[in-house]
Amino acid sequence: MDFRPAKKLGFGLMRMPRLDPNNAAAVDVEQVKKMVDLFMEKGFTYFDTAWMYNGFASENVAKEALVDRYPRESFTLATKLHAGFFNFLEDRDKVFNEQLRKTGAGYFDYYLLHGIEESMIGKYEEFDCFSWMLEKKAQGLVKHVGFSYHDTPELLDDILTKHPEMEFVQLQINYLDWESKWIQSRKVYEVAEKHGKPVIVMEPVKGGTLAKLPAEAQKLFEAHDPSYTMPSWAIRFAASLPNVMVVLSGMSTLEQMENNTSYMEDFQPLTEEEKQLCFKAADIINSQITIPCTSCHYCTEGCPMHICIPEYFSIYNEDMREDLSSKGWTINFTNYEILASKNGKASDCIGCGQCEGVCPQHLTIIDFLKDVASHYEH
Repeated sequence: MDFRPAKKLGFGLMRMPRLDPNNAAAVDVEQVKKMVDLFMEKGFTYFDTAWMYNGFASENVAKEALVDRYPRESFTLATKLHAGFFNFLEDRDKVFNEQLRKTGAGYFDYYLLHGIEESMIGKYEEFDCFSWMLEKKAQGLVKHVGFSYHDTPELLDDILTKHPEMEFVQLQINYLDWESKWIQSRKVYEVAEKHGKPVIVMEPVKGGTLAKLPAEAQKLFEAHDPSYTMPSWAIRFAASLPNVMVVLSGMSTLEQMENNTSYMEDFQPLTEEEKQLCFKAADIINSQITIPCTSCHYCTEGCPMHICIPEYFSIYNEDMREDLSSKGWTINFTNYEILASKNGKASDCIGCGQCEGVCPQHLTIIDFLKDVASHYEH
């Protein structure tokens, strides 16, 4: 049975609009309702949430903005079990039952083991989580089972060989990471294709990196077709891959929703020429980006010093693209002071490694924070 949604765009409930920019859980639910309404009106049905998204508030928002307002059969909902939130067999059910309560969904159309990588796979195996998900499916509480993944193609091949019962896999795929030696988007995609597993794409715009491009890269796309926005190229690139069933977009404004649904409502795959444009743009971007952070905020949830790591990396990347020898100062020095007045400074890092342990991009965050501190704190 083909369980792919009719339309390829999915609403990722991870970067929702906030009432307070410094509080991830302070979601602007009324704006999310408008976004959900437009999404549903245009015929899109796939919603993706998880236990810890938006400061653990995402699943609650899914209930208020979606589940309580639409017939259950009119949409599909995905959520996930993360290895960081269970230490006993009974904890799996505690999390799952709480997810059912928080979402009010009754069942989940798609249920995933969250963010599998080498450091986590042992725990998922030890607690028999793959079989546990199949039990939920047999009970009618889950319709389809899979996992999201952040590691090498070799490990993915091992997991899918050992667990052919997994129905799909969620991968980070975008044109910037297509040939990345760290993310290896192309290679992990090809492994999923080899095993005949449909792919759900996460981070197609790489946390906004592919929304705001260097001028040279932007001109490439505008010269070809000025009617498309920069994020649209990234999302359409991922959606053009034949084995992709859904591309998740973590939309945070109604304008982003309007734009994404406009070109995905009647989606047309990229031509070969357009794919090559994406790869040319990737070469330009990769030559200028210093820290390839996607702003997923996994690193900040447990930071003992409350350092706003992704925000610091974002402004640092902006400055590193500038010719600071002629400027010496940018507005980001002020932006850093504003951020540091409400959060820990980059130099407050105690090197505990909590952030690096959960970073899906495998960044050397501790070293990068030293760079940020050296740049802004002098």
